[in-house]
Amino acid sequence: MGFGKKLTALVLAAAMTAAACSCGTESGKSTAGEESSQAEEKPDFRTEMRDDMTTGDIVAEMGLGINLGNTLEACGDWIDSSGGVNSYETAWGSPTVTEEMIAGYAAAGFDSVRIPVAWSNLMGDDYTVAPELLDRVETVAQYVLDNGMYAVVNLHWDNGWIAGFSTDYDTCMEKYTRIWEQVSERFAGYGDHLILESMNEEGCFDDLWNHYSGSEDGKAEAYSIVNRINQKFVDLVRSSGGNNPERHLLIAGYATDVDMTCDEMFQMPEDSAGRCAVSVHYYTPSTFCILEEDADWGKAKTTWGSPRDQRILEKDMEKLQTRFLDNGIPVIIGEYGCSTGNKTEDAVRTFLTAVARAAYSRGMCPMLWDITGVFYDRSSCKMIDSQLEQELRDIAETARN
Repeated sequence: MGFGKKLTALVLAAAMTAAACSCGTESGKSTAGEESSQAEEKPDFRTEMRDDMTTGDIVAEMGLGINLGNTLEACGDWIDSSGGVNSYETAWGSPTVTEEMIAGYAAAGFDSVRIPVAWSNLMGDDYTVAPELLDRVETVAQYVLDNGMYAVVNLHWDNGWIAGFSTDYDTCMEKYTRIWEQVSERFAGYGDHLILESMNEEGCFDDLWNHYSGSEDGKAEAYSIVNRINQKFVDLVRSSGGNNPERHLLIAGYATDVDMTCDEMFQMPEDSAGRCAVSVHYYTPSTFCILEEDADWGKAKTTWGSPRDQRILEKDMEKLQTRFLDNGIPVIIGEYGCSTGNKTEDAVRTFLTAVARAAYSRGMCPMLWDITGVFYDRSSCKMIDSQLEQELRDIAETARN
């Protein structure tokens, strides 16, 4: 398999067979003896917790990843909750997630899947998460694990309540605590292929400090809140049962921004297990990655790949290298990507592969942000751009040679 070194040929074959079946193609049948042999050889990715694997080793095995975006993190007061979890899961355009869909990620060469979640959906007044939501997230995570990949489960935007930490810290911390107590308990028995992530991009407080202002006023307080949230996350997981005292954890940087996370005011939490990686996102330049047409804050950039573009990317990766990797802290690019409107396929492909190569070659795990029908077709269970798929495979095969 092109990505990472962890999957055996056996696991890849099983994943590709599942994906092929979902698309209506023929596949061979194993004899009962062969099936028995495969079952004996296949590692148990659900429960295995390896003492000899550092978090750096885990991140290296995570290879190149992809996000199950706009799916289990879909939220909004307009969604009819009477339809249960599936009403939320499909509200932002995704079809219901199937095992074949996840198997297609493995067949396309991805070694890890990030599962963003809005835990407030179907939540009781006492912050009790509905069992059916916990069940559904667990089922999707099992799909990932059963296809030999790593699963990252997080707390995503979730209607934006995290912004309230700056004005009502105690109430927000109560909710945050209740969420991670329940999620930690639900996943306590899973092995080291299941990673928990403290939060998403929302760990920033512009009402206290706006980094565009040029002022330092409020900066220390804003960073302090993020640092305390991350420390609480580690403490909650470590104090829960099962494999959680040794689980590998992903710590969201300040706004998951490269520069702001590399700032000395951002501190990794103390961890008795020493098993934490840091997460940043990469949408630089935003005029290319986000804008499809001109806006009041910038002019849409339709191309990427100039020498200047490449220098900026390399400089950003070197910042992460110096601040974290050189100090023994693994890095995961939890999201990277770009919009595809008003851009050529070549420009999009050039950006995505350049970011993946720059991160992967340094031992980071880059996880492509994807939603329904952009880079991966969730109906046919295949990558839409076969050239992009092959170029990503080539990165994993050659970047570290």
